[in-house]
Amino acid sequence: MIDSFLLVGLPYLAITVCVVGTFWRWKTQAFTWSSLSSQFLEARQLRWGSMPWHLGILLVLLGHLVALALPRVWGSLMTYPTLLVITETVGLGAGAMALVGIVVLAFRRLTSGRVQAVTTTMDLVVLALLFFQSLLGVLTALLHRWGAAWSTATVVPYFWSILLLRPDPSLVADLPPIVKAHLVGAWLVLLAVPFSRLVHVLALPLSYLWRAPQIVIWSGSRRARMQAKDLAVAESRREFLKGAAGVAVAGTLLSAGVLDKLVRFFQGPKISGEMETVLLAKRLRHLQMTAEEQALQLERQKNDRILIGRLSELSATKGKYFIDFHMAPALAFLGANGLPLLISAKCTHLGCTVGGDVDAQGQILCPCHISYFKITTGEPNPGAPAKTPLPHLEWAVVDAAGKTLAQRTAGGAIEGSLAGVPPEACQVYVCRPSPEGAS
Repeated sequence: MIDSFLLVGLPYLAITVCVVGTFWRWKTQAFTWSSLSSQFLEARQLRWGSMPWHLGILLVLLGHLVALALPRVWGSLMTYPTLLVITETVGLGAGAMALVGIVVLAFRRLTSGRVQAVTTTMDLVVLALLFFQSLLGVLTALLHRWGAAWSTATVVPYFWSILLLRPDPSLVADLPPIVKAHLVGAWLVLLAVPFSRLVHVLALPLSYLWRAPQIVIWSGSRRARMQAKDLAVAESRREFLKGAAGVAVAGTLLSAGVLDKLVRFFQGPKISGEMETVLLAKRLRHLQMTAEEQALQLERQKNDRILIGRLSELSATKGKYFIDFHMAPALAFLGANGLPLLISAKCTHLGCTVGGDVDAQGQILCPCHISYFKITTGEPNPGAPAKTPLPHLEWAVVDAAGKTLAQRTAGGAIEGSLAGVPPEACQVYVCRPSPEGAS
């Protein structure tokens, strides 16, 4: 019940009172909109409080407004760790600056007798609200870090649910108490706007940029001395403001164009459902190929022999491809002696995969740079780009009972025979290379 009031009832109450109360005050008490200056009452502490407060709170509000207005862009930017750290650091620094500023301003208002004379009860209430709101913001940044990232999935949707009249307090109901207190503090500050000096933030003196200069008439001889100087200073200041306004407008237009490109960049290209299906299918195939490769590597790590197939499946003219213990392509042929002949299919020139068809000269071709290799010796043809022979691999022939009938050793010697055993009953394995290597 309390969450429903603080996170739904209070926001709508604050927004309604702020809009209606501010309009009523503007219509009935327009001259009370501006914040009465107290600089002539006490200026030293004001300088050390006003500047940090206004600079810090403006930076904090700017960050909050950008995140609320452009949540997708902001969320995309915060996925970069460097930008997230920079944003959090700047935000914490600005929040600390605002906190120090409001403490100095509160101390000044409570200790200066001249300033106390023009202080109202609402001024003290607003100071307390701003102090606690600044303190809660700094504590949130310190105790619940990376709020610039997680707020886009909680606070920002909650804010928009309030504005779109579809309140969803569950988005922030599970947030830490400090964060929820910070949200409630924001609505309380908004509620106090029409009854306090805070309303002066809406009184932007834009007409000052184009109104005619105002001339202050001094009495006595001072008028003659100061008139020319004051007019020159006023006119130069006004021209400067006009120029600055022009530069600001041009910069805003330029920023809008750049921001549009930035938004499009982080949003990425818009793809149709059909194209997305194609991309997902390609990604799935890549994942499957990666999984198959990992399975092959695991099999070769666990076993000393890898099955190629039955001896009857091998041909003297067309090789059977398989993957050797180095995860490289290899070919299995049936030799002239009726025994397996295993040779690497990785070209010794640039690592291309050699073809598996044997020509009339007993050679296989690497088509990339036209190198022929004799399958019995592995030697390349004279003048070929490849200069090194293809290595033969060690193998073993095993019967149905698991007994090794014949094998090729590291030195190239053949041990055993297949006498009396039909090829259909023989299985061919490639063996893990021995320390001596293959010939």
